This record gives sequence, structure tokens and C-alpha cells, in this order.
Amino acid sequence: MLENPRSARARAVAKLSKRRVRDESGLFLLEGPQAVREALAFRPDGIVELFATPTAAEKHADLRRAADAAGIELVYTSEQVLEAMADTVTPQGVLAVARQFPTRVRDVLAASPRLIAICEQVRDPGNLGTIIRAADAAGADAVILTGRTVDPYNPKVVRSTTGSLFHVPIAFGGDLAEVASAARAAGLRVIAADVKGDDLLAARESGALARPTAWLFGNEARGLDDDALALADEALRLPIYGRAESLNLATAASVCLYESAFALRASVTDR
Repeated sequence: MLENPRSARARAVAKLSKRRVRDESGLFLLEGPQAVREALAFRPDGIVELFATPTAAEKHADLRRAADAAGIELVYTSEQVLEAMADTVTPQGVLAVARQFPTRVRDVLAASPRLIAICEQVRDPGNLGTIIRAADAAGADAVILTGRTVDPYNPKVVRSTTGSLFHVPIAFGGDLAEVASAARAAGLRVIAADVKGDDLLAARESGALARPTAWLFGNEARGLDDDALALADEALRLPIYGRAESLNLATAASVCLYESAFALRASVTDR
């Protein structure tokens, strides 16, 4: 059992909260039973180390069984050690170190996707994590990160996905112009979510959302600049019926993705 929060092993895990260390090692931090549960279910071969306090291990017996089945050693730690390793202020007693598993943009587009999300300059970890989670829930085929979008293996992003990181292919590091061109070549219509766009309800009624779509989402504060908007085939906005100044990016993205999901499934049913 690990009991020294200043041990070399504990410090090495804690350093994964820094992007430089994640980039150099190719590893990232998984915190909480749900994230670890999804990793054990979908990518057990990617788990490098698994830690838990005795209390958490007893509470989440299914994780112990899944780790045993995958041949992964569960290392017990004191509460102080787990707190030292975790990025959260109040960790849930379970933590893992896993290998990163990025997907190439060309592989995403070669799979004939019908719905993807492109995130350009999305900087808030919580927003990106929620968009990934929404994309997973809406049945999207992938999420592509362009520009200086936050690292998808940032601990806050990982926590916000609540395990969806392991369900949806994530490709990052691409140039938006190249990605938009490649998406169009793959048969996707690139639609920008932008407050200056046309009404989304009109697009819904016209049947435009029933086509394979790559939704383009921009920065939380600035949205999409003119150059980015010019790369889209169309720009659409969500109508606001109340007095809210705007919608949070992740909320708007969730609505857009679900609008496409509804339209795409209705078009299949109607055939």
C-alpha cells in the first residue's frame, strides 16, 4: 500500500496535470469511478496504473472485478496519497494512469461519418468535455479539434466527458481549413453554429439537417472569426425566445448535435 504522498510514484502521477508532461509521456490522468469504469470496459489495455483507497475499492467492487479480469493490478493507497496524485480538490478514491489514444482526421473521415463536431479554438475544458459527452449521446461519429483548442486529455476535460472520451473518436491538431475541405470531400456539409447565421428552425423544416453534417463550433468568447465562417457551407443560429443574452457554448452545441441526430434518424425511418 502506498502511504507516502511525497513518494516518487505519487509525484510522477501528480505531474500529469501539466500538459508538457502529458505530451512527453503520452499518458493522462483518469479520476473517479465512472471514468475508470469506462476505461476498463472499452480500453483496458490502455490502463498503465490503477489506484484506489481501501474504502473506495470496497465501495466499487465492480472495478476490482473488472481490473482482475483485465489482468490489471489494483494498487491501494492512503487517502493522503490519492489526494496528492489527484487534480481534484475532493477526489473520489479511484484514479488511473492511461495511455493517450488520439485518432487521425483522415481515419475519422474515411469511415463515412454522418455526424461530427469540429471544435475551433474551444478553450474551456468544461465546455470541451461537455461537447464530447453530447456528441457521444447524440450518436456522433467523431469530434475533431482544430486550432488552439484545449488538450482533450486535460484532467478537467476528461472528467467532464464522464467516460465519453472512450466512446467517441477524438482527432486533434488539425488546421481548420484543411479539416473543413477534407470533411466536404468526405460528403459532409459543414455548418457553422454562429449568432449571425440563419435560423436553425428554417433549416430543420427544409430538411437540410438530414444530410451528413460536420458542425463547426468556435471559441466561447469570440465565436468564429470571418475566415473560419467562410470555410463553412452555411451558418445557423439557435433562436432565443427569452431574455438570455446568449447560450453557453456547450449547451448550444448539444442542441445543434441533437437537431442533426433527430433529422438523420427521421430520414432513415422515412425511407
